[in-house]
Amino acid sequence: MNCTVRIFLLNDDFSQEYADQHNNGQESELNRRYDWEDELQIKIPVIRFEEYKNDVFALQGTLPDGKDFLEEVPNMRKFVFFGTDEVPVAQIACSELLFESFKDEVKGDELEFNLILKDREPLSNPVPGIYIAARDYPKSLIFE
Repeated sequence: MNCTVRIFLLNDDFSQEYADQHNNGQESELNRRYDWEDELQIKIPVIRFEEYKNDVFALQGTLPDGKDFLEEVPNMRKFVFFGTDEVPVAQIACSELLFESFKDEVKGDELEFNLILKDREPLSNPVPGIYIAARDYPKSLIFE
């Protein structure tokens, strides 16, 4: 089935009480529930996903000087999406410190997956679908 992943960053300043009193319980321009939302489409059909708590995420890439790196980031919540051959086709991950909740729902031939992140810690989004709290980010990859 097709899969849409949405990631939301909660707005710590959102007041449900204010929304109830002034906007029929809904958010408003001055009282937003989320600071931002990302949306990702998994182009390969997905049949299921698995959640991994307090896991390690391998962050890899190339530094500006051309050297390759591989850093393991601990304390991550990972969601691995599997295709029809039970092969992983995508993953999203966030620091446990940022994780608030997730909800998945199948609508016809579509899996909708929503991940809610807390707005209590600065975060980095080094690649689409990966959200790392500042205190979890590998120090070797921070350049001044």
